[in-house]
Amino acid sequence: MKKGLPLFLLTLYCVFCMVMTPTQASAYIDPSTTTFIIQAGIGLVVAIAAGFSIYWRKAKKKINKAVGREEVSKDESDDLEDL
Repeated sequence: MKKGLPLFLLTLYCVFCMVMTPTQASAYIDPSTTTFIIQAGIGLVVAIAAGFSIYWRKAKKKINKAVGREEVSKDESDDLEDL
């Protein structure tokens, strides 16, 4: 078998798939699907923000440790206010 034959068959298959695939779709997206897409987008934004917040705190803690500043936790700051 020649080496060029599989490449030719692959090219022929790709052209066949492009020709047989419709170029225009007439579809209806109902409101519940739209709501689901919006919820998925909002969930993605919230997940990215939570991840960013977690890694921001870790980076901030490492920078403060490298500089030599101690980070005061919320519980310790409440105790200091009572004095």
